[in-house]
Amino acid sequence: MNKEHVKGTADEVKGNVKEAAGKATNDSSTEAKGKLDQLKGKAEQAFGDVKDKASHAADEMKEKTEEFSHKMKEKFNK
Repeated sequence: MNKEHVKGTADEVKGNVKEAAGKATNDSSTEAKGKLDQLKGKAEQAFGDVKDKASHAADEMKEKTEEFSHKMKEKFNK
């Protein structure tokens, strides 16, 4: 979990509260702002997912490169 996930979850919760308040008070503007906050939160969470996957892929690539380098050193240093 990264900061985008946390911020996204917070924005979704905030949006749910705003949307509910807008419905309860029959305020379509507040309701719409709540839905917008929810969408913003979902987008932030999706960005966090992409960021996590990219980080994991980079870590895997680094690990495989290090393994390859180690094997080549073993092979040529015999």
